[in-house]
Amino acid sequence: MKILVINAGSSSLKYQLIEMETEQVIAKGVCERVTMEKSRLVHKVGDKEVKIEHPMPDHTEALSLVLSTLTDKEYGVISSLKEINAVGHRVLHGAEDFKESVLIDDEVVRICEKNKELGPLHMPANIACICACRKLLNVPQVAAFDTSFHQTMPDYAYRYALPEKFYTEWRMRRFGFHGTSHKYVSGEAAKYLGKKDAKIITCHLGNGSSMAAVKAGKCVDTSMGYTPLAGVPMGTRCGDIDPALLEAICNKTGMNISDAVNLCLNKMSGVYGIAGVSDFRDLADLASKGDDKARLALDMFSYAVKKFIGSYAAAMNGVDAVVMTGGIGENSVGVREMILKDLDYLGISIDPAKNNVRGKFADITAEGGKVKVLVIPTNEELVIARDTKAIVESLAK
Repeated sequence: MKILVINAGSSSLKYQLIEMETEQVIAKGVCERVTMEKSRLVHKVGDKEVKIEHPMPDHTEALSLVLSTLTDKEYGVISSLKEINAVGHRVLHGAEDFKESVLIDDEVVRICEKNKELGPLHMPANIACICACRKLLNVPQVAAFDTSFHQTMPDYAYRYALPEKFYTEWRMRRFGFHGTSHKYVSGEAAKYLGKKDAKIITCHLGNGSSMAAVKAGKCVDTSMGYTPLAGVPMGTRCGDIDPALLEAICNKTGMNISDAVNLCLNKMSGVYGIAGVSDFRDLADLASKGDDKARLALDMFSYAVKKFIGSYAAAMNGVDAVVMTGGIGENSVGVREMILKDLDYLGISIDPAKNNVRGKFADITAEGGKVKVLVIPTNEELVIARDTKAIVESLAK
């Protein structure tokens, strides 16, 4: 079975074609600058890469280009679109409507339209790709939601201390994001531990970062909230702040609330707001050269992640493993060390030599460490493909 996985962002479209018998990626790529000038597709097959400059005024055109590229005689990997057996779509927001991946039908699309207000940047692109795929490919299609994995949180973890109607009428609650990543790496960690009821803290650390407490395979808490703005400081996002600061920012700058949230809190804050750069590789380089702002940004980020680890250990009455994933978690040796130092009281300690690893699975636990510390590269596309395969196979029964 060949499954096409689609991950549409506000101005991008990533894809992978996966052969599910071996779970091998046949081809993958990304459409960049969708809806903008100088858009292009970067298509990869093994070690070979081709770049195609092509206007993409919308995600429908981007998807059409992806499909034509996959069947191209020169650099395609399939002879016909009929070789694609199903499509799995990454969808940002399932709200409380979807607790797991689902087969897409008209009702699912209608509910996704209703939830656009919860993800105004990404949901329109997600829906556009779903609708375009349904027209271009006569195969089963599945929606996998970033929020679904977190739907197992208890009410005292996801509710905000706001008046009842804010939740019942306006759906103001903690939803959480990066769910497919947290699901994948926590599952891999449980396999490694050989313990189904394991207590695992997953740290998805990248330009956007979130933490999750996973107990016996179910999420019991997560750091992002109603939006992906909450939690730890990120590349350009502020993370948790005193909400009254928003009023003060509006009063000082003259901005309205929407502009203050979008420009100040989402695009100008985080480590960028502290140090003037958002890439953690640049931060580490500047800090090594004595830049105090870069040092402060790294300290603030690491300190925030460390606090979540401690709080989640308390929430679960212990922890069996801490998992590092995402661009930073998988590749930044120095940041991992900063986060995990001085956690001996929890039984968490790492071996510096084992920690000197990037981009691959590693057990970096120090000898005698009671809590396993694992580096696990995430694979969200594979989670989506597996869910899609399972749903498609259930249709044949």
